Amino acid sequence: MTPAEIAAWRRAKRAELLARRQDLRPEDRKRAADIIASKLDRLCADTTPTIVGLYWPIQQEPSLLPWGRALAQHRQISLCLPVVVRRQAPLEYWRWAPGEATVPGFWNIPVPAHRDRVMPDLILAPLVGFDRARYRLGYGGGYFDRTLAALPQRAFVVGVGYQFGALETIFPQPHDIAMDAIATDATTDARARGT
Repeated sequence: MTPAEIAAWRRAKRAELLARRQDLRPEDRKRAADIIASKLDRLCADTTPTIVGLYWPIQQEPSLLPWGRALAQHRQISLCLPVVVRRQAPLEYWRWAPGEATVPGFWNIPVPAHRDRVMPDLILAPLVGFDRARYRLGYGGGYFDRTLAALPQRAFVVGVGYQFGALETIFPQPHDIAMDAIATDATTDARARGT
């Protein structure tokens, strides 16, 4: 496939998967988030992160905010949220705790009210789709790929989404970066980087 054909395929697949996500009932989204949270608990026990990069759920993504709240309370782990500081630039992660003030950020996604930049050692990256090689199909803005490419030291990155987003391939391009693991409501692939 040509780059133009791949881009068109990705747009169509993204639209299809987002439409399917919109059809999920609230109780199905909650069940999915609970399953993913239990898998992330096991992963945190294995990787012992100190700063976890959450995401604020949009467009019917699994909400892991309750999981993050429990994680911060019971394991003394700091949380942070991704922030778009400039278009077409890497994200910054700002420290945040549940209950602290947020303000509308890019696309009106809530971000911490105060900039306290940190470097997470575990990053959760919401995904629309994913493939066997753990490449992520996101929303098409490239923010997570730019962020991962720019990190001074690589965090452990987990793509988070629904199992129906599993694809044979996303036709990865040179700028795409594979996740270290994928956590869905059906399976977790926690293989280490490079294996």
